Amino acid sequence: MNAPESHQNFPKERNRSRDSVYAAPREKIGDFVFDETVADVFPDMIQRSVPGYDTITSLIGVLAGRYAQPNSTCYDLGCSLGAATLSMRRRLHQPGCRIVAVDNSEAMIRRCRQNIDADASAPPVDILCTDILDVKIRNASVVVLNFILQFIHPEQRLQALSNIYQGLLPGGILILSEKIRFSDLKQQTFHTEMHYAFKKDNGYSDLEISQKRAALEKVLIPETLTEHRERLLAAGFARCDVWF
Repeated sequence: MNAPESHQNFPKERNRSRDSVYAAPREKIGDFVFDETVADVFPDMIQRSVPGYDTITSLIGVLAGRYAQPNSTCYDLGCSLGAATLSMRRRLHQPGCRIVAVDNSEAMIRRCRQNIDADASAPPVDILCTDILDVKIRNASVVVLNFILQFIHPEQRLQALSNIYQGLLPGGILILSEKIRFSDLKQQTFHTEMHYAFKKDNGYSDLEISQKRAALEKVLIPETLTEHRERLLAAGFARCDVWF
């Protein structure tokens, strides 16, 4: 599953910065980080890089509206600029609900606060700048990991999911969106080529695609659907359904 920050969730001026982070040749490609430069162009970057993100973000709100319980907490772990938070906020109608949005990037959190403050929806939002692994999940009816688990070291992913499971109320849900890989080489090659074609169709050059791929190589580590299922069940979840 691939997915972009819905432009309707952000003030218009934030949508005008075009992503050119990897447009110039670099002698050395460092690891990708969510710094000030990336935060400034993130809506454009995600829109042009991740197919289906608008739809996924919207459906996260629909799912939250359905499964949120009265007097409970909804978590957006790895909230970036707050797209999933806003999508949930606009669809939560249960009394006493609150949202906790968490990200470890100060640059992202600053912009997230601006976007939340500009929104007039009702449920309160607590915004935390910290590592999601350090967040104790409590009284949760909905937890969102929207393209975030793939950035957590594989050895820490079970810990992260177990922490979420232990903090979920009966009937609560985890909404997990991830880029996945395929064990079949031909299938993987096909999807990789289609993803690059998508980026090129959105104006990225071969140089930009190549340099960003190198930057993400050791940072974004995708897994197969089978690996995700097995880990979710090991963390305690009763079932794991593909929702999109």
